[in-house]
Amino acid sequence: MATRVGLYPGTFDPVTLGHLDIIRRATVLVDRLVIGVAINRDKGPLFSLEERVAMIEAECATISAETGCEIVVHPFENLLIDCARDVGAGMIIRGLRAVADFEYEFQMVGMNRRLDASIETVFLMAEAQHQAIASKLVKEIARLGGNVSKFVTPDVRSALREKLGTPC
Repeated sequence: MATRVGLYPGTFDPVTLGHLDIIRRATVLVDRLVIGVAINRDKGPLFSLEERVAMIEAECATISAETGCEIVVHPFENLLIDCARDVGAGMIIRGLRAVADFEYEFQMVGMNRRLDASIETVFLMAEAQHQAIASKLVKEIARLGGNVSKFVTPDVRSALREKLGTPC
């Protein structure tokens, strides 16, 4: 039987409980889950690529052990569809938080299907308690000293505290 490989892309700056929820649920769909960490210099990430990769690897180790799904973290800077080909993914996994996400994602699916119709896109809705979580908002709350413990793991919260010098 062929190995089912999925690619879950994002900047993960930082990885949130919403991301981890999607990762955990995606492990049911695939045998190997590649977490594609977008370099995306235009977004000006708070955490370096190396820091983001290390955070995701640490957070996903438990999920991999619990689910038996191989989880690999893979930085990329090329087209998403090319990254999917590079890692042998037959599906791209995208998380949806709200209806507002859908329009952009719908356009992306259309473009990706034109580039390579053999790679499917699968949408997973975030669980209700995670639907409002966005890395951008988590960083803003943390910068202003707000408590982000409902949005990220304790280790990610510590990394935010250290990076920003706030009591988040």
